[in-house]
Amino acid sequence: MPWQVISAAKQGKKFVEEMERGEFGMALLCRRYGISRPTGYKWRERYGEAGAEGLEDRSRVPKTFPRAISADVEEQLLQLRRSHSHWGPRKLRAWLERKKPGRKWPVASTIGALLKREGLVVPRRKRRRAPPYTEPLGHADGPNRVWCADMKGWFRTGDGERCDPLTITDACTRYLLRCQAVKEADTEHLRAVFEAAFREYGLPVAIRTDNGAPFASRALGGLSRLSVWWIKLGIAPERIRPGKPQENGRHERMHRTLKAETANPPAWNRRRQQEAFDRFRREYNEERPHEALGQETPASVYQPSWRLYPDRLPGIGYPAAFEVRKVQQHGQVQWKNQEVFVSEVLAGESVGFEPIAEGLWGVYFAARQIGIFDARRLKIRPNRAGEVRP
Repeated sequence: MPWQVISAAKQGKKFVEEMERGEFGMALLCRRYGISRPTGYKWRERYGEAGAEGLEDRSRVPKTFPRAISADVEEQLLQLRRSHSHWGPRKLRAWLERKKPGRKWPVASTIGALLKREGLVVPRRKRRRAPPYTEPLGHADGPNRVWCADMKGWFRTGDGERCDPLTITDACTRYLLRCQAVKEADTEHLRAVFEAAFREYGLPVAIRTDNGAPFASRALGGLSRLSVWWIKLGIAPERIRPGKPQENGRHERMHRTLKAETANPPAWNRRRQQEAFDRFRREYNEERPHEALGQETPASVYQPSWRLYPDRLPGIGYPAAFEVRKVQQHGQVQWKNQEVFVSEVLAGESVGFEPIAEGLWGVYFAARQIGIFDARRLKIRPNRAGEVRP
């Protein structure tokens, strides 16, 4: 014969009736019915408030929804997301809190659930990642300590014209100083952009780049005409190790955002593409919250350098113990009536020779040691590990 099923309401009613007869104490009665004492007291309270109906099972659905989003808030979030399709929940919330501080906005997880429900989230493929390499930029502890520069990578606009974007950021504040499409990625065109940035924001202590032209070359010390100009301005060129783009990781991360928002698909011509770059730069600096800055914008924390761009390039001096030679047109210097090749990049500049051992001299351009000169062989070789002075 089938098992007899007794509803919770009937069982509760029978329990309360036995309890009211007083034949058994609460503890013993609860053991007989296989319930806890708190449940027994709850049944007695509900029966006293609503009779047998109070013993029916109650819905567990909450009466209030603290994370519910009103229609107005939902529409504002979705509209902002459509305007900034690459912003995540935290950036959306930070922007709204800054622009409309008098209102309480949903937490990031609730915003994320809304975006997912509306089909505005693209799931990312899970990839194994190496730990972030942050040590090389540990000294970028203030504005203008280190600027990062790179060529984004050329592409063709809709009319087939080549577009080479030069980007310059402040490593500490992530401020995007320049995002400029240049006609040619050579020294002449890049120097003009850097000069405009120096006049507007002052001089940094150092500029970090990769090892490609025109930032560096295969010349002695890796110098290029562009880096020679920087050194004369008192700016130290820094270069990442070959094949280590993570050493300029903050700048590379900005490049991914730049590509996603401006270069796909490219604009019809270079002028229109520059307009897209300018819009991106304003948004990146002034609107887009940055998690590494505590959700502040780069523009709110960046300050121009106190080192102003000079009207004339300062001269280069060397200590009295140095032998100073001027580099000729084809890159050679005169040494005891002999020609010694230094570098064509340094043509017209003065270099210093510091005696370091019998027949050996350290070769300097300004304060930067670029090689070792063997006076017996009349050869200059690049520095080996440990020979370059800080």
